[in-house]
Amino acid sequence: MTIHQDKPSNNSRNVAVSIFCIFIALTALSAFYPSQHPEGGTFDTGNIAFMLSASGLVLLMTPGLSFFYGGMVNSRSIISTMLQSFVALGIVSLLWYVVGFSLAFGDDIGGVIGNPATFLFFDKVGLAAHDRMGTTLPFVLFAAFQLKFAIITPALITGSFAERVRFWGYVIFVCLFSLLIYCPLAHMTWHPDGLLFKMGVLDFAGGTVVHISAGFAALAGAMFLGRRQSHLEQKTHTAVNVPYVVLGTGLLWFGWFGFNAGSALESNGLAVLAFINTNLASASAMLAWMLFDLVRGKKASAVGACVAAVVGLVAITPAAGFVSFGSSLFIGVVAAIVCNLAVHWKTKSDLDDTLDVFPCHGVGGIVGMLLTAVFAKQGGLITGQTTLFLHHLLALLLVSAFTFFGSLLLYRLVALFTPLRVTAEEEAMGLDISQHEESVFLQGKNFVR
Repeated sequence: MTIHQDKPSNNSRNVAVSIFCIFIALTALSAFYPSQHPEGGTFDTGNIAFMLSASGLVLLMTPGLSFFYGGMVNSRSIISTMLQSFVALGIVSLLWYVVGFSLAFGDDIGGVIGNPATFLFFDKVGLAAHDRMGTTLPFVLFAAFQLKFAIITPALITGSFAERVRFWGYVIFVCLFSLLIYCPLAHMTWHPDGLLFKMGVLDFAGGTVVHISAGFAALAGAMFLGRRQSHLEQKTHTAVNVPYVVLGTGLLWFGWFGFNAGSALESNGLAVLAFINTNLASASAMLAWMLFDLVRGKKASAVGACVAAVVGLVAITPAAGFVSFGSSLFIGVVAAIVCNLAVHWKTKSDLDDTLDVFPCHGVGGIVGMLLTAVFAKQGGLITGQTTLFLHHLLALLLVSAFTFFGSLLLYRLVALFTPLRVTAEEEAMGLDISQHEESVFLQGKNFVR
């Protein structure tokens, strides 16, 4: 499915003006909104230190993703690709404070979404604990930790339409996706009254909420924006800066310990289990990918090893606190082989998912979600019970349809206000210059291409 758009008018400034006015209005309103931030409560300082550290680690993953993606695109779109991830730190932080946290964790509405008025402008979010969520922490720390997950999810999507998306169109999409796709999924999965939570669906740290949602949104984005000219000409896509990819992978792997271990929400044995499982799955996935490449007659590559490590991290995310050490090793191996094949099949198709977001994050998330239901120490198929696995299958269908068709609708909606795809001339020029007037080749005042 390729949507051909007419040559866009020069309306970027009008869009930017509108966004700027909304931003100023929100910041002004926040200064006068009568928010209450409860204080009090006695907490274990070790737990607070642990969760502050975990929150910082998860935040570090987004700059890590910038390097990971930035090293894979062409040399004319490195800055643009990295900024698309990095700017999510600002956009989603503001949205989360204003209404996003309330939509995700506010008072339940039908098991699908939170009441936007519950925690509007962080009202009732303070240093006191909540009686149902993050009960061992100051509630604002729980909100801050959850924010970091909300930040990286739309950033993951950017790899699918790299080298051809218009910056301000992307900014609008991030806002809509965060509020209308991510927040409902977070509520359904992690809120005590959420639909999937009540079904018993297990998602320890975001395999469903983060990776499957990003994967299917990426698939919709790649289909909506269409193929790059280089893809139409069947030019081989190669990573332009492999050291960036390696650096980004290292930062992601490091940050993922906060992502998974921190999801225990307490410095305890469950956090340790998640920590060890995270490392084992990533390690086994990296080795399995490289060995599988050798079996298929290919050479072991640094980029392949990095992609595989991330695939292992993706797959273990929903299972990290629910499975044994041996199961985590197996999950990493299965995810690596399945995603390796998915990437191979994608290259044989007309789908232009630039950085293989769906084959790695979408498919990797699916593998992790299903294998969580297989190897969970309580209720998994290995215990002889089928209910959890069937519920995970149903949840997979619901989440996949919701995120794919919901994201496709959002892409269409954004396109009504501003073009999402750059012109052919801007694509050939590269997004660094056409969207930001910056370049890694900038010398003095002259752009050297």
